[in-house]
This record gives sequence, C-alpha cells and structure tokens, in this order.
Amino acid sequence: MSGDVIQSSRETAADRGLDQREAPYLDAIVAYAARDPGRFHVPGHKGGEGADPELVAALSEGAFQHDIPAGIEGVDVGPDSPFQRSQRLAAQAWGARRSWFLISGASQGNHAACLALRHAGRKVVAQRNVHSSTVDGIVLAGLEPAFVAPELDAELGIAHCLTPESLARALDRCPDAVAALTVSPTYFGAVADVRGLARVAHERGVPLIVDEAWGAHMRFSQELPDSALECGADLVLSSVHKLFGSLTQSAILHLGRDELIDADVVDRCVTLTESTSPSALLTASLDAARRQAAVRGAKLLAETVAGVERAREAIRGIPGLDVLDERLIGRPGVHDWDPLRLAVDVRRTGSTGIRIAKLMRELDDVNLELESENVIVAVFGAGENAADSATRLVNSLRHAVETLGAEHEPPKRPFTPPPPWGSLELPPREAFFGPQEVIPFAEAVGRVAAESLAAYPPGIPNVLPGERLTQETVDYINEVVEHGGWVRGAVDRSLKTIRVAR
Repeated sequence: MSGDVIQSSRETAADRGLDQREAPYLDAIVAYAARDPGRFHVPGHKGGEGADPELVAALSEGAFQHDIPAGIEGVDVGPDSPFQRSQRLAAQAWGARRSWFLISGASQGNHAACLALRHAGRKVVAQRNVHSSTVDGIVLAGLEPAFVAPELDAELGIAHCLTPESLARALDRCPDAVAALTVSPTYFGAVADVRGLARVAHERGVPLIVDEAWGAHMRFSQELPDSALECGADLVLSSVHKLFGSLTQSAILHLGRDELIDADVVDRCVTLTESTSPSALLTASLDAARRQAAVRGAKLLAETVAGVERAREAIRGIPGLDVLDERLIGRPGVHDWDPLRLAVDVRRTGSTGIRIAKLMRELDDVNLELESENVIVAVFGAGENAADSATRLVNSLRHAVETLGAEHEPPKRPFTPPPPWGSLELPPREAFFGPQEVIPFAEAVGRVAAESLAAYPPGIPNVLPGERLTQETVDYINEVVEHGGWVRGAVDRSLKTIRVAR
C-alpha cells in the first residue's frame, strides 16, 4: 500500500474519479438538514419536532435533524446519487467488485449471503461454529449444510479457525456443495489461512464466503494480516461498527473480484432482507467510517496496535495472567493473529474468566467483550485513545486479581468441557418449520432440536435446528446459564423448556 489513502490496484472505469477523502452521503444529509426544508414525510418527528424532549436532549438535535427517510432527491435518488457513490467508494476502499451497506447489522449480511447461495443449489459446507445469524440464514434459505469442525484448542478451551485440509476433506465428501462458509478472524484473534481456503474452494469450483465481521480493519494497515478479499474470498461480511466507529447495527457486504457469484443475485437478496425504511444515520456513519479508514486508517491503527501491545506487556506482569498473541501462530487453525484483540489467559489465577469479568464490572465498571472459563477478551478499535483505555483495563485487571487473592476463593471446579456437536438428523429448515412440541429442557436428551441455542457471547451455536441433543450438550448449556451466561435462539429464554421435532 502506498501512502495513507487506500486505492484499489484493480480500478474499474466506474472507480475513476472517486476520491476517498470525500463522504458524499454524509455531506448530502448535512446539506439537506441545513436547508431547513419543509418535512411532510416520515420520520414523523420531522427533525426533532414532536419527539420526546428528554430523548432529544440525550441524542442531540443533530441526530433528529439528520434522520431523513429514503427517497430524497439528491441524497439517494437520481443518477449517481450520493448513496450510490458512497457504496462505490466503499468497494474501492476494501478492494471489492461491489459493496452493499447494511442497516440490520452483519446478521443481515449473513442472511443475504445464504439466500444468494440458494440460487445455486441447496448443499453447502459450513464451519460448524459459524455465527448464529448464519444458521438463521441457512434456515431462511432452506440450505442443507454439511458441517466441518474448526480446530479446537484443548488447552485454552476455545475454537480457532478452519484449515484448508479440513475444508478440502469436507468438500470432497459433499461434491454437490455450491459454496463453502467460514469465519476469520475469531472472537479471540486467530486468523485463518484464507488464501489456502480460497484455493481449496476454487479448485472445486465453489465460492468461499467469509464472515469477517471482526476483520473490517485488516485491509488498512501493513501491520495487520491480509484481509479476506485480498486473499481471494468471494463474498465477505465486514462489521464496520466493531472496529471503525460506525454506528451499531451498520455493516457492509463485499463481493470479491472473481465471477463465481452473481452481483445481481446478491443485490436482490440484500434488498429482500433490508428495511424499506433504512436509517440515514446508520448509512452516514458507514460513509464516514469508510473515509476515516481509507484516509487515516494506517496511522490510527498503528497507534492502537502500539497501545494494545503496551497493555499486553503490563498484563503479563500481573500474577496469574498471560495474554494470547502471535506466539499461537502455527498452532492448528491459527495462520495469523489480529493484534487489536486483547485476549487474556486467566488459568493461573485459580479462578475463571467469568468471575474476573464480574469483579471488573462491580469494582471498576469495566465491561469486557467476552468472558469464558479460561479467557477474557477486550476489543480495541481504530481512532480510540488506546493508551488511556488500556491503562484503565490493566488497572481493573490488577484490582480484580488482587481481590481474588483477598477472597481466598477455593480452587475452581473445572467447567464441563465443550461437548462434541450432535448429529444432524434433519435439514435445519425442516426442523425449524416442521411439527414440533415443547418439552422440559431436562428431558431433551435424545430429541431433535427445533430451535437454535447459542451461548452469548460469542453467539456460536451449541445446538442447531435438526441436531440431536446429547447429555453432554444439555449439561454444558445448563452450566453456561448457571454461571451467568445467556442463550439466544430459544423461545423460552429461561431455558426451562425447549422446542423439539415431533
């Protein structure tokens, strides 16, 4: 990459004339609000007028003035509208053939991707620990997945990435698969060998779909692993709000440069899954985040990486703590490492990550992205004051560990190990929509689930619709709930009951 401003090395005619320093959609809604136009359309609060005063005070008048509906001439209607131009800028910045702004989060992108794949066929090979929204997309599209396990780290009790060798075996066992779905990077920071995965998929004539929700930043710094698009992925999900400061529930879906996926099909599926009343605020935040990433991303990321590295050094000095870092590269499923994820190994404290995270909240009001038995995770983004926030994190960790020592907590009881996934007895859509009944969760062993159960965070399904429930799985989910976790997917959020196939 030359200079700070990202430009695609494979520029098309439509790309020429684009300038990554502009933010056309953001500028358009700012200009619209500044005109003080007559607003006789929805949103009904019309620039804040009539909205609850306390809400206006909390969010500021500017949020309401710039919350405009779709269909405004000169904003998202008309030839080469600011909306269309902003999406082309995003495609250029990330190196995509085409990009779509999403206003229902990365989950919408996973739904749209699955629906697009259904045009090619039913069978797909999917990494078993895909996000629960991908499982939802599989149900919506009626796909029939053949699952392949990622590499499991028995020492840390976490899952890493899928290897090319595992994907090759899975695709060879499912020759009628129309795509391969994988995840990189993981919640904990492991990055897959996406080039190897893409090569394996392409040798068999199928596209590689990568949920890169946690890797929106990797395109913009030479200090980071290569992005999935740079490695040859065909459809990539980018959750920009996680790393580059767009508003929550905003994301981008990118189409790779190869021709294995029809752009028009993806466009139809994005439209199918989006609201007919898209948020201008979310869209503008994506436009601005793209500009910041392309123009200043390298500098901002360098500052954040340096701040996080100083935090790692300090954490290593706290008794009982260590960090996950590039030392894991080379382990099965760890091709590279994302330094913006600060994962802390708590095993030598004699306690659990769940207990330590609870103490950090109670003692210092420090809230983490993820807590598990052996590892807790803090996430840093581009542009934040990583030095100050890392200092607060380190001080809170030290406070929590010192409090643990004063409590003389008895040695921890090991958690139930993550169980092997149950056998898939029915296609997920058939189980989800087919005849079913509600039974006590305690009596679910041996039954076929009709709903998905995913412990949050990180939202990876422990049970899928169509899978047979085992005793080990039931025990594991019960333990997650007992230790303060929560489970997405069940109609009964208390998990006293579960829906099973009849």
